Amino acid sequence: MSIRLEHLRKSFGPVDVLKDIHLQLPERQFITLVGPSGCGKTTLLRILAGLETASSGEIWHGEQRISDLAPGKRDIAMVFQNYALWPHLNVWDNVAFGLVERKAPSELIRKKVGQALELVDLADHGQRRPNQLSGGQQQRVALARTLVMEPQVLLLDEPLSNLDKTLRVQMRQELRSLQKRLGLTTV
Repeated sequence: MSIRLEHLRKSFGPVDVLKDIHLQLPERQFITLVGPSGCGKTTLLRILAGLETASSGEIWHGEQRISDLAPGKRDIAMVFQNYALWPHLNVWDNVAFGLVERKAPSELIRKKVGQALELVDLADHGQRRPNQLSGGQQQRVALARTLVMEPQVLLLDEPLSNLDKTLRVQMRQELRSLQKRLGLTTV
């Protein structure tokens, strides 16, 4: 199912950040939003995820209007620019967090977390804390934490900005490969 934005507008006080946005995001595609700092890319992603409310306009996921749905009901997940990992939790518990909050059965949590860590090539890092990981590994933990929830749409807010040039190239390839393998709509 594609995502459709119609007449989307977001203002912060007198400042219009997004003005009359019309956008169709085709399903199972990797879409990149490009623009200068401060042009509204993060705000648009946060509105799609349900973390911000648009001032006006509508968001559709297939035939369902999701503009007013809570973030947990949208089937859209977001990896934040700073990864937002819990420093007091190990990798395993960071990835399991959403499933634990949803009170998933422990056997299902073990299975899904194991699969997600395999998928991002961190199966042997489950007991480490985020501060014991490289930037690329932290990013993969954040990605696994998102993928374990099996969203239909994956939002990545500047996923490469905190990485050095070599790691940026590698992670770009890994993200594209993962998107193709899972068939996720990725923005």
